[in-house]
Amino acid sequence: MSARRTDNDMTKGSPMAVILKFTMTLLLGNIAQQLYNVVDTIIVGRFVNPDALGAVGATGTIMFLMLGTSNGLVTGFAIVTSQRYGALDYEGVRKTVTNGFYLSLGVAAAITGVGLTFMNSLLGWMNTPPEIYGYAYMYISTICAGLICMVMYNFCASIIRAIGNSVIPLIFLLLSAGTNICLDLLFILKFRMATFGAAFATVISQGISALLCIIYIYAKVPMLRPLLPDWKIDFKTIREQLRYGIPMAIQYSITASGTVIMQSAFNIYGSVAVTAIAAASKFQNIVTQGMFTVGQTMAAYAGQNYGARNMPRIRKGVTAALKIYVVYSLLAAAFSILLVSRVLWLFFPADTDVSVYIPWANVYIIECAVCYFFLSMIFIYRHTIQSVGYAGLTMVIGAVELIARIIMSVYSIHVRNFYIAVASDPAAWIFAALCGLFIARVIFKKIEKRWAEEDKAKAAADPG
Repeated sequence: MSARRTDNDMTKGSPMAVILKFTMTLLLGNIAQQLYNVVDTIIVGRFVNPDALGAVGATGTIMFLMLGTSNGLVTGFAIVTSQRYGALDYEGVRKTVTNGFYLSLGVAAAITGVGLTFMNSLLGWMNTPPEIYGYAYMYISTICAGLICMVMYNFCASIIRAIGNSVIPLIFLLLSAGTNICLDLLFILKFRMATFGAAFATVISQGISALLCIIYIYAKVPMLRPLLPDWKIDFKTIREQLRYGIPMAIQYSITASGTVIMQSAFNIYGSVAVTAIAAASKFQNIVTQGMFTVGQTMAAYAGQNYGARNMPRIRKGVTAALKIYVVYSLLAAAFSILLVSRVLWLFFPADTDVSVYIPWANVYIIECAVCYFFLSMIFIYRHTIQSVGYAGLTMVIGAVELIARIIMSVYSIHVRNFYIAVASDPAAWIFAALCGLFIARVIFKKIEKRWAEEDKAKAAADPG
């Protein structure tokens, strides 16, 4: 074990400054990653047709189900990395890299196999409108087939962020985002590959990001570069990674399952409503990337400080994150409500009458925007709870979110009320956020009590 630290240490300095600096860098990267799907949507909508745009949007919930489940797992794997880094266990850090790599390969293979097997059935169950069905299947099945590229990028980026470096993943994402735009234009405009071209461009670009991360780790980060003995399967490390990863994956899959049900509620209003929500949700996904980003930040921050056994600093970090996101949520809400109708035209051909889509999009954005802070709370508490050793409890948060979303979605289908269907997301955010707040308060006290007892017993056993 070594006692050296790096500039990426998140156990020192002002919690507010550390979290804000890490989050801002990470936010740019996440926005760049979101641009993959947004650019697909814009180019497909403008240069293919509105049905293709609706198809990309209608499959967004399935994409979230696949990527959310896999990303939940790799985020959990990286929490073990951050904890061992915080405890100065650098041999243990390297073991998390190799064993996490094996697990990530298995995750990608399993999700791809299941996804391709049941994709047709899932699209049918979701009431996908017939006019967009072909485009939708081609897009999402291609994404599913190339899932390995996205999983490996997210794993590599997660372990780099786990030691406090959020800049390098950002740089690589910006490079591959530019590649994605160029390939989109090439495949769709030049080769007329429609939604298949958009998905294929995304897969290639994510593969480039993964490759760049691997090259960087081997060239510049000895701490993450496995030695020959580290490639041996370590079942203790695997069990620990799965202990964090599985609950987080279940949490994401539960959330995604709810969004699939919600999408089926939207689909009954026809292709105009589906296309309008698809465009509005892509815009909203960029605006709300800060909420997802703070979760990744708190995973690294809480993991390192948990490894350093510093609960007061974890509490201060949570408080600082909540303060930051009160401001962020208000700005994001104002930005979304004011601009959604003004940016909607980006997603459609020049001769399209965009006015028919604006009423649907406005309702969706307004109802969601007023509850953005609750979405922030979910990510802050979920990732912090996971990083301090209670990953299983994140499933409780997910279950609450799922139940609220199902109740609202099913009821909206029963009464055929679009306003209630849209309210499924805000209702889920509110109840899940309050659940996370309650769980965090309880387990923070429990950890502090346990550590105090351990320190007392250690002092009694070694008075000298």
